Amino acid sequence: QVQLVESGGGLVQAGGSLRLSCAASGRTFNYDAMGWFRQAPGKEREFVAAIRWSIGSTYYADSVKGRFTVSRDTAKNTVYLQMNSLKPEDTAVYFCARQISGAFGSSWQRSYDYWGQGTQVTVSS
Repeated sequence: QVQLVESGGGLVQAGGSLRLSCAASGRTFNYDAMGWFRQAPGKEREFVAAIRWSIGSTYYADSVKGRFTVSRDTAKNTVYLQMNSLKPEDTAVYFCARQISGAFGSSWQRSYDYWGQGTQVTVSS
C-alpha cells in the first residue's frame, strides 16, 4: 500500500504563490514518476505536472508552464508543487498521484494508481 497526503492549499489573491506538498509513505519504492493533477468544479480532472523520481526531470501542462515548478526530496519521500503568479482559473482541488505506466507525464489518469485526497487551492481576483 502507498499513502499520499497533500498539504499546502489555501486561499490566495491573484498573482500570489503557494507551495503544495505531497508526502508519500508505505511501499513507495519501485515507481517511476509522480504527477500533479487538478480538478475545478464542474470540470474534468486535468494533468498539471510530473517529475521523474530518480533523475528529477520534469514535464508541465502548457497552462502552467513558466509559473509552476515541480520538485522532489527523495530523503523525505515528498514531492512539491511551487505555484507562482496564480490566476483565478488555477482554482481547483489539487491531487498528487503515482505514475506506474504510460509515457512520462501522461495525462491519462489510468497511468496512475495511488492518489492523494486532494488539497483545495482558491485564487481570488
